[in-house]
Amino acid sequence: MNSRVTIHMVASLDGFIARKDGSADWLETSDRFEEGDTLDPEYVEEFLKTIDCYVMGSRTYETALDFEAKGFGWSYGDKPTFVLSRRDLPRTRNTVEFYSGDLARFVNERLKPTFRSIWFVGGGAVSGECLRLGLADEVRYSIVPVLIGGGIPFFGGLDRDVALHLVEVKAYKSGMVALRHEVRK
Repeated sequence: MNSRVTIHMVASLDGFIARKDGSADWLETSDRFEEGDTLDPEYVEEFLKTIDCYVMGSRTYETALDFEAKGFGWSYGDKPTFVLSRRDLPRTRNTVEFYSGDLARFVNERLKPTFRSIWFVGGGAVSGECLRLGLADEVRYSIVPVLIGGGIPFFGGLDRDVALHLVEVKAYKSGMVALRHEVRK
């Protein structure tokens, strides 16, 4: 099976995925870019069907649980969701599985033989580790038109340069810009 590992993150223009306290209250903006594309629900629904599983860190999982508790629903549907954590966290659905251990082994021996489209969706440290280990095939970066001045960075401490190739740029009516880069191997 030919698997693809994607890192996807939504971040502020200044590169933060959350405030220092983990909150993401800045995600909703009132910006309007008339020339932008509309993110229609049918397109989003069809696109989400192409993702086979999600991988996230524990804080991203806790944020998702918080969004769900506030009535926004579970963002990951019925797709298998793997949470990387050494902490004991609540398992609120059968599709969630916890893992702590060697990330390269987990991706190469557990995920790639089973899933075609593997999406890393949260955690700067998780994303950074995925890139450091050479596991990612592409990086998708959705930039929200806001500067928050500090917080949790998109990538936690890369120890080397990671060369990318720009594949796609899309601007949306909300003012959000989506970038898609291939990771140069």
